[in-house]
Amino acid sequence: MAAVSVRGLYFVLTLFLGSFFGSIFMLGPVLPLMLLSPAWYRWLTDRIVATWLTLPVALLEVVFGVKVAITGDGFIPGERSVIIMNHRTRLDWMFLWCCLLRYSYLRLEKVCLKAALKAVPGFGWAMQVAAFIFIQRKWEQDQSHMAEMLEYFCDIREPLQLLLFPEGTDLTDNTRARSHKFAEENGLPRYEYVLHPRTTGFTFIVDILRKGDNLDAVHDITVAYPKNIPQTERHLLSGAFPREIHFHVRRFAADSLPTEPDLLQEWCRQRWAEKEQRLRTFYAARPPAFAAPEARVPPCKSEWRVALVKAASLCYWTAFIALSVAGVWLWAPVRYYFLFMVVFFLIQQRAMGGLELIELACHRYWRGGARDGASTKEE
Repeated sequence: MAAVSVRGLYFVLTLFLGSFFGSIFMLGPVLPLMLLSPAWYRWLTDRIVATWLTLPVALLEVVFGVKVAITGDGFIPGERSVIIMNHRTRLDWMFLWCCLLRYSYLRLEKVCLKAALKAVPGFGWAMQVAAFIFIQRKWEQDQSHMAEMLEYFCDIREPLQLLLFPEGTDLTDNTRARSHKFAEENGLPRYEYVLHPRTTGFTFIVDILRKGDNLDAVHDITVAYPKNIPQTERHLLSGAFPREIHFHVRRFAADSLPTEPDLLQEWCRQRWAEKEQRLRTFYAARPPAFAAPEARVPPCKSEWRVALVKAASLCYWTAFIALSVAGVWLWAPVRYYFLFMVVFFLIQQRAMGGLELIELACHRYWRGGARDGASTKEE
C-alpha cells in the first residue's frame, strides 16, 4: 500500500466525520418519526442524506480539481429509474454523484451494495437510514429482501433512482480473468474493459418496479477514467484522485424495454457489449473522450448553481464537523446524547439487523393496521 498522503487523509477523514456526526446529530433526532409514519420519515431523511452526498462532489471538484465530463441523453429531472453502470472501481458509486448533482436530484438515489458495508460506523449508519438495499450476493437470500424493499418504495409512492452494478464486482486483473473463463465456458466474447453482467437481479428489479408503477426509465451509464484510476479506498488515502471522470448516459423509456425476462436479460447483455466497444473507442482516442451526441437533455442545474451548491456544502460541513467536535468536548448534555446514539446504532444493528429493517417492520405494522381498519368498516 502506498503511503498515506495529507490530501487523502483530509478527504477520507472529512467524509467519515461528516457521516459519523451527521448520523448522530442530524439523522438521530428524526428517527422516532419512523415509528409514527415511515413515509414521512423516508421523505425527510432522504433530503437530509442528500445534503451529505454533495460533500464528496464538493471535495473532489473544488478542493482536488477533478474534472467531470458528461455526454449522452442525460436525465429527465425527478424521473424514477434504474441506473445500470459498469463497475470500473470500488468507488464508482460515489463518483456518480458528480453526475447526479447536475442532472438529477441526489435525494432520489438508492444503491444496491454489499451488506458488510452497513456495519461501518458513520457511513454504514447513514446508508441504513437512507434505506440503501444491502445484499449478501447470494440470490436465495437477497431475492426476498430486495422484493420487500422495492415494494415498500412502491407502497409509499416514493420515487427513487436505484443504482445497480450488474457485474457484481469491480474490474481487476482477477475479476477479468474470471470473466474470461465464464465467457469461454459459455461461448461468449472476451471483454477487456467490462465484465460479463449478471442479469437476474436486474430483470427482477425492473419487474417489481414496473408492477408497482414506480419506473419511468432505465439509465445505462458508462464511466471511464482517462487519467489515474483509484481502484480502492486505499488509493484515495494515498492521494491518488482521478484527474478526470467521464460519464456517458443513455436513457431508455420503461415502456420501450422487453417485458419477457429472457428478452430483458438479453437486452442487458447487449448494453454491456456496447459498453465494451464504447470503452475501446474511448481509450483509443487521443485525448480519451466519449463522442458527444447531437441531441442531449440539458442538466437541470446550471453550472453556477452547481458551484453554489458545492461551496455551500464545503462551508456547511466544515462548520458542522467543528461544532460537533466542540459540542462533544465541551458540553456534558451533548456528550451524553452522543454516547447514547452511538450505543443505539451499535445495539440496533446487532439486535434488529439494521435501521432499514426496522423501517420495513414499521411499515408492515401501519399497513396491517390500515387493512384491518378497512376490513372492519366493510363488516
